[in-house]
Amino acid sequence: MTSAPYIAIVLMESSSDSTDYVPLYQEDVVLIHAPDEDTARRAAEERARKSESTFLNESGETISWRLKRIVDVQEAQDADLTRDADLYTRHFRDYDSYEKFDPLLSGEEL
Repeated sequence: MTSAPYIAIVLMESSSDSTDYVPLYQEDVVLIHAPDEDTARRAAEERARKSESTFLNESGETISWRLKRIVDVQEAQDADLTRDADLYTRHFRDYDSYEKFDPLLSGEEL
């Protein structure tokens, strides 16, 4: 069976045992080679689960990163990834929410 490049959008969430901890979310754009979308989705979830972690930060607080959800999986817009290519497209209606959502747009440093 031939595989194709798929793009998965993976949402990770941090949590802590600290009472004043503010959760942080991480969106990963992942390239998966798979024969179909269902296989790509399963592979993206498995990859994300393997990246889950728990550690102590500088303050001695336990921080955990866990898979929140696989947001989307779709075949790459261009299949030939040996050259410049369009990978993924999504649409939205509320730019103000997008700007609040993305710390880079608002100038926040992580």
